[in-house]
Amino acid sequence: MVILSTISLVFAFLAFFFLFRMLHSVRHRRIIRAGGSCLSCMGSATIAGIGGMLLLSYVSYERLTEEKLVSRVEFRQVANEEFEARVMVPEKMDQFYVLRGNEWQIDAKIVTWKPPMTILGLDPIYQLDRLSGRYGEITREQNESRTVHALTPESPVDVWKIAHRFPLLVPGVDAHYGTATYVPMVDGARFEVLLSRDALVARPDNDQARDAISSWRGN
Repeated sequence: MVILSTISLVFAFLAFFFLFRMLHSVRHRRIIRAGGSCLSCMGSATIAGIGGMLLLSYVSYERLTEEKLVSRVEFRQVANEEFEARVMVPEKMDQFYVLRGNEWQIDAKIVTWKPPMTILGLDPIYQLDRLSGRYGEITREQNESRTVHALTPESPVDVWKIAHRFPLLVPGVDAHYGTATYVPMVDGARFEVLLSRDALVARPDNDQARDAISSWRGN
């Protein structure tokens, strides 16, 4: 990320340098030199802008270097098939959400890199996307009330969205995809949510969660 910051700053400096050079050439009526400086300024500003957007988006995500604990989720039943989910993300305030259903699902977005971005020292990055309640039966999933909550605020600069809409602006993106995991939702259950380089995994973290998983797999 230091290299990416340096590149952005260097090309921003070059953009200002060529801008002043263009203005100086125009003032002295050196049209050809002014045109060359204008093109150089635009090129440098474009590279600096892309680097700056990528840097801003990169720091809004979390780095993924190995299998990582990204959250713990604990449930308290408040009504029939309605639960309060406590989402505990390391180094962040706990968040509480109401979910309906008998299962829960958590989604994440992952971005991995290829050259030339890998030579900048960029690690795969991820962002928790949403938490939702769901029903095991398809007919209920189609007809019952669903609950979905965003886990990360919308950002005006998002490498995920840029890669989808303008792939030519981020040629170093190797893959940008979503991953999700779902397991049963029961009162008192607590789960660990871990993320590897390609998938989310929810693992039971107490007896209630282990019993729920055992019963769920037995159905």
